[in-house]
Amino acid sequence: MTSLADGAVVATIAVPAIATAILAVVPSWLLAARINILASLLTLLAAAALLIHRPPPTSLFLIDDLNIVFLLLSGFVGFTTSLFSASYIAHELEIGHLTPGYLRFYHAMYQVMMVGMNLALVTDNLGLMWFGVELATLSTVMMVGIYRTPASIEASWKYLILGSVGIALALFGTILVYLAAKPVLGTGMGAMQWTNLLRQAGALDPDLLSIGFIFLLIGYGTKAGLVPMHAWLPDAHAEGPTPISAVLSGLLLNVALYAILRFKVLLAASTAPIEPGVLMAITGLISLFFAAIMLYRRRDIKRMFAYSSIEHMGIIAFAFGIGGPLGNVAGLLQMMMHSLTKSAIFFSVGHVAQAKGTQQMAEIRGLTTSHPLLGWTLVAGVAAIAGLPPFGIFTSEFLLITSTFARAPILAVLLGFGILLAFGALLMRMTELCFGEPSPGSHAVTASSVPIFLHLGIVLLVGLALPTFLYDWFAHVAALLG
Repeated sequence: MTSLADGAVVATIAVPAIATAILAVVPSWLLAARINILASLLTLLAAAALLIHRPPPTSLFLIDDLNIVFLLLSGFVGFTTSLFSASYIAHELEIGHLTPGYLRFYHAMYQVMMVGMNLALVTDNLGLMWFGVELATLSTVMMVGIYRTPASIEASWKYLILGSVGIALALFGTILVYLAAKPVLGTGMGAMQWTNLLRQAGALDPDLLSIGFIFLLIGYGTKAGLVPMHAWLPDAHAEGPTPISAVLSGLLLNVALYAILRFKVLLAASTAPIEPGVLMAITGLISLFFAAIMLYRRRDIKRMFAYSSIEHMGIIAFAFGIGGPLGNVAGLLQMMMHSLTKSAIFFSVGHVAQAKGTQQMAEIRGLTTSHPLLGWTLVAGVAAIAGLPPFGIFTSEFLLITSTFARAPILAVLLGFGILLAFGALLMRMTELCFGEPSPGSHAVTASSVPIFLHLGIVLLVGLALPTFLYDWFAHVAALLG
């Protein structure tokens, strides 16, 4: 069984890596799309196998309940987005936005992104985790600029520059953690392993750990879209292909948050004077309020939902910062529900933009009349992401507010006000986009409805009746987080 589990871990990295090599040389863009879907499915199956059998920690890999949550979510959204990509990208070819060569490149970079994210999630080495996040970032930078328009190239450069600054700060924080461990664990790979660091957390230099965490929070917080390091995210969403918007909001932001959580657990187990939870909670609240205000000022539909992602990453960071049994469960549930809901919204929005030939909200009206499938799925998605019952985000936000109110009533009031502020903006935009007299200039589009209904269906079912096994699983992970 151990060898089977080891093989499943390796497969989460090897399958997308092999697919990348094949996609780099495959002649047909249609075949490339199918290979992309198959590779994403196999990666999801490998991640699911770890639920049954998980290997013991090694010098390279660590599998526990925490990263299995992220791995499964990454595999599932990666697979459904690959299904959506097939029809979406094919339409971009038909209307001349992309060439067959760029399509093959897109699918290859998609699998490189999966390699980077999965490597960051399964490794027991903090240096390899940094490398995995950087690899995923560089691949998404390439995909954001794939249209080769001045706006998309500018967005990709902005993403590259800000992302490079962030990852450089994260590298410096990683080095500081290594220096804190060096007197205790010695030089070499042993001082870079999570398991060794946690085992000796109380003996590590507390001052170096504290300074290192600040750099790590800023560095990985840049990748997670937390304010004030968020500026790359709205441009990347607005100018890149819509499937990349889905995986950026649904996956890459989570991987960066996972890195922060690993270091938070390390500091909590040490004697470091800094309170990582306090910093995360403050950063989360700032991100929530800033994004909620900016939602009222957006004119581009994809840019608006990019700020919604910043808002929800703020809520998730706040939840993990507050911590406690319910706070951590709420953070995990909010993260999962946001990933599924926001990717479904971008699936709908991508086809809406293709149907209307624009992303400007002033030119998109009456979708429930002109495109009923897209319009009503967008209504459901916005209702879910805004936190309306009976969707799962209502459950997670209710858990978070009630648990926060029991411990810090003032913070609970601030959190609730920020959520209501964003709710008002989303409701207003949904009414403008989906109802009323349809705007002119529509085109026929074959939408990929299966991923949309699958994601929203799960979010609805979790909201109607939170499965006991899911709550128990998240409660166990919450205990690991402290």
